[in-house]
Amino acid sequence: MLKKLLFGFAAAMFLTACGADSNAKVNAQTADPSKDGKHFGSLIDADNAISYDELIPKMTTTDSLAVKVSGKVGEVCQKKGCWMTLVPEQPGQPEMRVTFKDYAFFMPKDLAGKRVVVDGYAYVDVTPVDVLRHYAEDAGKSKEEIEKITEPKREVAFEAAGVVIVD
Repeated sequence: MLKKLLFGFAAAMFLTACGADSNAKVNAQTADPSKDGKHFGSLIDADNAISYDELIPKMTTTDSLAVKVSGKVGEVCQKKGCWMTLVPEQPGQPEMRVTFKDYAFFMPKDLAGKRVVVDGYAYVDVTPVDVLRHYAEDAGKSKEEIEKITEPKREVAFEAAGVVIVD
């Protein structure tokens, strides 16, 4: 009888200890910013980010720049979330396409309209017609809109190592 009682007590202690350890792991994961659904790629924060509008004039004097940029998401690839665009606050300025370093992470497809901070490299690029058409197809554009793309486009692009959604 004493053996059964000791065995039952040991089993209860074991199960309680396992349950507590499991809860600790869940709490640690919840507290980990890289698992909060707002951080993607390298873990970054919004500190010292410049606005996309501030980046535009800086790119007239350089071909590339390591920088942290904040902005509003215009579009996201609707196939995988493998690219997004940032839109300027000032009318008449171009959007900036953001891709992700080493194709290592993707963004939520419903991110349009949200504010983000991206950390990585801005660079001037000439995007060929076939790639522009591919992006238009990924964005869900109509066949007619895609066929209207006939010229390569010189634009500022961005390769992000990390992204954080700020709202």
